[in-house]
Amino acid sequence: MKKVTILGYAAMACVLIMIGVPLFWILITSFKDRPDIYTQPAVYWPRSWHPENYADATTVVPFWTFLRNSVIVTAVVSLVKFTLGILSAYGLVFLRFPGKNLVFLVIIAALMVPNQITVISNYALVAQLGWRNTFAGIIIPLCGVAFGTFLMRNHFLSLPGEVIEAARMDGANWWRLLTRVVLPMSGPTMVAFAVVTLVTEWNEYLWPFLMADSTEVATLPVGLTLLQNTENPSVTNWGPVMAGTVLTMLPILIVFLALQRHMIKGLTSGAVKG
Repeated sequence: MKKVTILGYAAMACVLIMIGVPLFWILITSFKDRPDIYTQPAVYWPRSWHPENYADATTVVPFWTFLRNSVIVTAVVSLVKFTLGILSAYGLVFLRFPGKNLVFLVIIAALMVPNQITVISNYALVAQLGWRNTFAGIIIPLCGVAFGTFLMRNHFLSLPGEVIEAARMDGANWWRLLTRVVLPMSGPTMVAFAVVTLVTEWNEYLWPFLMADSTEVATLPVGLTLLQNTENPSVTNWGPVMAGTVLTMLPILIVFLALQRHMIKGLTSGAVKG
């Protein structure tokens, strides 16, 4: 048992190092002056602190426009995914209709397909509709909700059946059953679903990069690419880029830290019954 404990701590330390060292490097580099960045051997602690990188990150490119765009895209996509995920999971668990199992199999199949595979077909369709360089062109293709449906369905299946039957015997219709019985018992799982969705959409890069031709609709991850190429593309000034990266991570990191306990509880409860 002692060996298992030691191996567990060793594995945890390895994971912490793999995650913590890059984050530490990003944070420290965001305060470095250019000579401290392009030096060998590497400088792990700035010789002189250079907080001006944060001012450069927010002024060299339209950072606040990128922030606004990320908030709009993340909020709309997350809201649509959250709503569709709950309603579709409710239908798969509590409603009776022909082909229900087939629908669920299609959802599972969608989970197995990487998003990158559908990029070309989605791009062609959006271009034909004239939605390139628009919020609609960025948002609508991102609204697939296979993961949320799967997570919420598994959780709904784990709810006590006698409570659901009692509500039905009291004459609760589908809307009342959903809002008065099912959702109040699903708080942690809904928080987990919301946090996973927010983090995923906030960090989405490939599709907004393909769709955004101007800064008017570009999101923060795309903006960081523009910041990287503002001066000489072959010699990037990584200080402002790392500062922009820190500023981009902060909002979603705060949300995650505030809700992490509910998220972990929700993910484990949603995985209890499949």
